[in-house]
Amino acid sequence: MMKSRTWAFAAFAAAGALTLAACSSDDGGSATPSGSAGGDADYSGQTLNVMHYEGADSAMGIAWNKAIEIFEEETGATVNLEETAFEDLRTSAEQLFDSSDAPDVSEYNKGNATAGQLASIGVIQNLDDAYEQYGWGDKLADSVATTANYSDDGVMGSGSYYGVPNYGEFVFLYYNQDMFDEAGIAVPTSVEEIEAAAQQFADAGITPFAESAQEYPLGQLWYQLTLSQADRSFVDAYQLYTEPVDWQGEPISYGTTTLSDWIDKGYISKDVTGMTAEDAGLDFIAGKNPMFYSGSWWYGRFLDDISDFNLGITNWPATELTPGSGGNMWVVPVESKQPELAKMFIDITMRPEIQNLLGESGGLPVAANTDEITDEDAKALIELFDEVNDRDGLAFYPDWPTPSFYGDLNGVLQGLVNGDFTPEQAQTELEGYYEDYVADLR
Repeated sequence: MMKSRTWAFAAFAAAGALTLAACSSDDGGSATPSGSAGGDADYSGQTLNVMHYEGADSAMGIAWNKAIEIFEEETGATVNLEETAFEDLRTSAEQLFDSSDAPDVSEYNKGNATAGQLASIGVIQNLDDAYEQYGWGDKLADSVATTANYSDDGVMGSGSYYGVPNYGEFVFLYYNQDMFDEAGIAVPTSVEEIEAAAQQFADAGITPFAESAQEYPLGQLWYQLTLSQADRSFVDAYQLYTEPVDWQGEPISYGTTTLSDWIDKGYISKDVTGMTAEDAGLDFIAGKNPMFYSGSWWYGRFLDDISDFNLGITNWPATELTPGSGGNMWVVPVESKQPELAKMFIDITMRPEIQNLLGESGGLPVAANTDEITDEDAKALIELFDEVNDRDGLAFYPDWPTPSFYGDLNGVLQGLVNGDFTPEQAQTELEGYYEDYVADLR
């Protein structure tokens, strides 16, 4: 039977060593690429420690719980589910994955600054052999697979596989259809229309955007504004270090200046410097703001939690590029005690049965039979995602280029909100943080 616990990373960081549920021997058995996960082998009495940070009612949580049921039934092994939080794991994974308390398989954030960093220092395992054995590469689109392989320097897009993306994700505009209808505003189809709508809401005393500068949403909005003036060569330079990035050039200057202008006009509250992503999401759920620009990971929760208004979704207008990628990945820590069982579990999560369930539950599957998905809300999200994929529009995330850029970007944008930086000064600050890391990688 699946066991579940919440893992306190703050205590781990403070105390240095905590004990998880007992693990079995190092011998995980040999994986089987098709059929039942365990083949003819019986893994009764063995335990697989699985860690992830998805809510039980989220699309991913629902799908992974079903995968756990199948894994336990087919192998006879027991899963110990260790629940954590995204931010806690982001800051603690390097220490945890290289310790005796490491989970056997864990969800983890993709990108140069996260999975790439851990791959480059040997904290997560090379999965090339498993990709060949299970055929995972054949199930992933190129834009999704980019985030799964890393060079020796931890730069994505080449080298070996270090993770398995198990869902897709992207960022788009959520809107409160009722608030738009009551104000007599049509759904915006251009940035000019977004600004006109925002001004009308602001004039009525309503802050148009739910936002957070303490965490990721504001950085994603800055990046989308930048991307709206950019092309694929900019993304390659920014994310893959193919060329120097012009931090005072048109794309970044437009993004920073526009964001600063929107703050000055009251489209974004100055209170966002002390707000988390959760705070922003709760404000949108409560109907306080008509717009929220953030990721597909909110979609299932919004469908469940919003009952007082009709939810609308649309891609950001007038852009070829948008933040997004393959979703978070399964990784196998270097200190996994059951690496073969871990790979069996990963393979189950990639089955059409599980991927279809993920899609039906509001997620974005990477290996589903999409024509079998019948839920209308799920279809609406997948169609929006398909629009981006059809134009090869996934441009990854703004914090990926360096291990510390998530905090650097949030800190600089907080300074922009507070008036501590002009747009030009903010860009200079970001350039310094970026170049301190990237200069040696070109």
